[in-house]
Amino acid sequence: MTEMTRLQQRGVRLPRTERRAQLLAAAQRVFAENGYHAAAMDEIAEVAGVSKPVLYQHFPGKLDLYIALLESHVDELVKRVQNALDSTTENKQRVPATVGAFFDFVSNDAGAFRMVFESDLRGEPAVQEAVDRATSASVDAITETITADAGLDEDKARLLAVGLVGMSQVSARFWLQHHQSMSQEEAVALTANLAWRGIGGGFPLKDA
Repeated sequence: MTEMTRLQQRGVRLPRTERRAQLLAAAQRVFAENGYHAAAMDEIAEVAGVSKPVLYQHFPGKLDLYIALLESHVDELVKRVQNALDSTTENKQRVPATVGAFFDFVSNDAGAFRMVFESDLRGEPAVQEAVDRATSASVDAITETITADAGLDEDKARLLAVGLVGMSQVSARFWLQHHQSMSQEEAVALTANLAWRGIGGGFPLKDA
């Protein structure tokens, strides 16, 4: 059964967590196609295959739904970064894995990265808080790793982490717009090589 078929089924009772995931998937589709302001709760309910009262049982309003969806995308990005850092104990492999986490997130067909990095609702405090967490939580995870492995104090490690996150995010978004002549693997390798030569060359492991 395809996801769309599943979304369009009406009258099927689902566990609350599964129903919530279904509604978020429908909302992602509608927000991606129409943008926040043009999206309507009626359409989201229709795409999800539920009645509006069911939708409102889970999300009191459109902004609540948008923020919940945004938070789920931020959680996904942070998890990708953390998994990349945990995937190996070799920093030479950690750097491309971390850069690749951003490229994988940006290249997701659902367009989640646009909500995280290009949201037009940053005037909403809850939205801005979630967007800021996408960067701050990634920076925190990388800072902890650099501090432990390179023996730098936290301020210096955090500055390097901010640089790696910024480089990865901006490079990934640029690549997505101009990737016709370059594969994702090549783009990740180029970006990671630049980062590694700086971090690996200037700040080797303490016991190296």
